[in-house]
Order: sequence, then C-alpha cells, then structure tokens
Amino acid sequence: MTKNLDKDGLSSIVDNYQLFYIDLWGVVHNGVNLHKEAINVLKEISKKGKDYILLTNAPRPNKIVKSFLEKMGMEKEIREHVFTSGEASLNYLKKHLIDKNFFHVGPPRDFDLFNDFKKMKLESIKDSEYILCTGLFEGYDDNLNYYKNLFENNLEKKMICTNPDLIVDRGNTRELCAGSVAMVFEKMGGNVIYFGKPYPEVYNQSINNKGKKILSIGDNLNTDIKGANLLNYDSLIISNGIHKNEIEQMGIEKTSKSYEAICNYIQSDLKW
Repeated sequence: MTKNLDKDGLSSIVDNYQLFYIDLWGVVHNGVNLHKEAINVLKEISKKGKDYILLTNAPRPNKIVKSFLEKMGMEKEIREHVFTSGEASLNYLKKHLIDKNFFHVGPPRDFDLFNDFKKMKLESIKDSEYILCTGLFEGYDDNLNYYKNLFENNLEKKMICTNPDLIVDRGNTRELCAGSVAMVFEKMGGNVIYFGKPYPEVYNQSINNKGKKILSIGDNLNTDIKGANLLNYDSLIISNGIHKNEIEQMGIEKTSKSYEAICNYIQSDLKW
C-alpha cells in the first residue's frame, strides 16, 4: 500500500533515512523554473545532517547541468549535490572507448559530453565503431521512423545510451528522450549499454551509499522508482510529473502495477 504524504510532508519520514536520491527534472524544476517548495526540502534535509544526491538522467557532464541550474537561480551549495547520467557515461567512455571512433545521435547541445575526444566523432554511422546516443537530432525529434532507417544496416554496433528516459516534460511540452531512440535500436535487435536510472552504476558512482538507509524520490516509474526497486531502496513518487494523467485516472496502485513498479510513498509535489 502506497502511503500519501500530502498531509504530513516529507518531514514525517525524513528521520527514517540517511541518504536521499532526488530527481531533478519533474521534482526540483520543470525545465523552466525551480520549484520553491522542493528547494526548501533540500535545505531542510541538510539541516538534519542528512546526505542527498540530485540524481538526473541528463546526458551531459555534471558541470554543464550545474551551469544550467545556476542560470535557473539555484544556489551553489545545492548545485554541488548534482550527479548526471552523462557523468557516469563519460567515466565509462574514458575508461573503455576513448580511442574508438563513434557516431553521435543527439543534438549539438550535448557535444560537451565528448569534448575530450571529439576527434573520434565520425559523420558516417557505417564507418563508426560504436553509436553514442544522447538524444534526438534537431529536426527529427518527434520521428522515430527516421532512426529505424538510420540503424537498419548498423545493428552489429554497440550503442551507449546516456539517458534511459523515454520522455520528459519541458514546461507544458512533452519531448522524446534518448531512451526512446535506444528502445528502437534494441527492438531491432541491437545491443544497448545504458547509463542512468534505473541502472545501478549511476547510483554507485554518485556517492558512497554502502550500508545506508535510502529513499529515492522521483516522478518517473520507469526510472526513479524502478531503480529504487532494483536496489532495494524505499521510494516516493511525485504524482504531478510524467504520470500525472495516469495517476489521476487510475490511482497510484493500478498505475504503478502497470509499470511493474512499487512505490512506498506518494506526494503531489515535493514538500517538507
């Protein structure tokens, strides 16, 4: 049974945990503005002497996302808690694929991810040794059939996906993410290595979490909540995010069951 925290707030359960993994997009901001109540929660968690990581499936290095959040008005002390799926991917790429040619699928804004080895980027997918997927091409950001054609004769290559999210809401606009492209590749028979929630690597790279009682907070059942389930963390779903309409229509029990996910708690928006 999922407990509703709208009345009592996060403060009613905070003492049960030592570490909090908190999603950024859909919880702390909406891609345009910071959520003030959520920012207050982060400050209160710190006052309690607890750790938190702002864990985000952003396909860019930590420093780029921190810069984005600074422009949004987020304080430096809070920004220091950011860890991205892009950072986890970058650590892997530098260790295992730094000298391999690759074909990049994604917009120019993601070029920062491979700045240190941009000379290895090829314009031809056919000649590349692996595919690096950070998102969708500009101009082809709502047409997955384009990617089916692109991948058709290149399924023997490995794909690195730096953001497992399928969709994201930017303000009131819903957009496809890298996970949707990777799913096309996988369904065609391709092999994908994912970095980001729900996969354990991004959690384990972000902080020493051994032996800690952990609560994972997010708005995405596929990533935030499934990640918590896989790692035996407790979870809190924010219902005014990606799944808002589904939860309003079916309720949280039926919605989470349809995604094969288990939520310990639910809250409309993150509030203390």
